[in-house]
Amino acid sequence: MAETPGGTPAGTFTGIPVGERADPPPGRARIYRRILASRLHGQLAYRTSFALNVAAQLFAQCTELLVILVIFTQVGSLGGFSRAEVLLIYGLAATAFALADLIVSQIEILPDYIRTGEFDVLLLRPLGPLAQVLTSDIALKRLGRLAGGTIVLGWSLVSLDLDWTPPRVWLALSAPPVGAVILGSIYVAANAVSFWLVDGGELANSVTYGSNFATSYPITIYGPWLRRVMCYAVPGAFVAYFPALALLGRPDPLGLPGALRYASPVVAALAVATTGEA
Repeated sequence: MAETPGGTPAGTFTGIPVGERADPPPGRARIYRRILASRLHGQLAYRTSFALNVAAQLFAQCTELLVILVIFTQVGSLGGFSRAEVLLIYGLAATAFALADLIVSQIEILPDYIRTGEFDVLLLRPLGPLAQVLTSDIALKRLGRLAGGTIVLGWSLVSLDLDWTPPRVWLALSAPPVGAVILGSIYVAANAVSFWLVDGGELANSVTYGSNFATSYPITIYGPWLRRVMCYAVPGAFVAYFPALALLGRPDPLGLPGALRYASPVVAALAVATTGEA
């Protein structure tokens, strides 16, 4: 075949014969999978370090649980809930937060990206900036927290001797991921304030980790103003408190509408929609 002066065979474009198509560029989902795979491979390459990090996260989760157990050495109930019921709330909250922390916590680097100008680099790439931030790293060590929360949740569900109807089984399985969606939306929204604040990282941490602490206990132990915040502003009560009431089959001691016990999926959808618009 004759060649052009540039060395490319005649009848071709950049070396691709006429009538043949080049392989299409990989889709975005495939690119994200490759990025995540590289992150995971890098962490699993050092197995001893990975195991120690997971164990450290599990230990940290156990210390939070120890606080609740110590409290119940002095009291018989907390906010009108027994120890097993409080541990159910704690297990739901801990599992949901561990899932959100595993998937979304990389958003914490957003304030630094904005302050240093690195966020502008993300905008030049043909990928969504939020997805780029979330795939910038994934800390598998947080599996330790997830394991701890799941163990507590499983133990509380068994010890409470609940009547396992199909709706209750579905609620027990869906409550942690739904709660993770709510907490993940709080993560993103709290860190997004850095677009307007010079250093919004501390404010974001107070909201995200404060929500983790607040959702681990019945909202009945808080004052009226904080309960309103957790129900209507930062919807932390829908992460564990209301799902726990539904699992226990008991009305809200505060007299709130019974429909709120099953409203977590709706709140999660609204949280994602609100965060996406913001």
